Amino acid sequence: MTKETQKEGVQLNTPIVRGKTEITEITITPVLKQAGSLRGLKVYDVLTSNYDALVVLLPRVTAPALTADEIARMDTWDFCQLANAVVDFLQPPSDQSGTDTGSESSNAPANA
Repeated sequence: MTKETQKEGVQLNTPIVRGKTEITEITITPVLKQAGSLRGLKVYDVLTSNYDALVVLLPRVTAPALTADEIARMDTWDFCQLANAVVDFLQPPSDQSGTDTGSESSNAPANA
């Protein structure tokens, strides 16, 4: 399964109740692939799962869209799973991980 077709859903341990509806799964949407979804945020804060950054980001990129209040009341384990899903979503596709990026330059001193 490729990164493009992989569903980025998180099953919640504790459902979110919204009126008469129970939300049991949250999906990270492809909107996260758009740089604009990170507007006003530091990428470092998102990648290190900073709570304040995720409270801004998650309502922009989740389906159903979460509210800041729902995030604040969310089960800690569920929040951590969503944070992990965001970080995983932002990682490069696995087929690129085998590509030589040239990080070990042949011009580097041997005793560095």
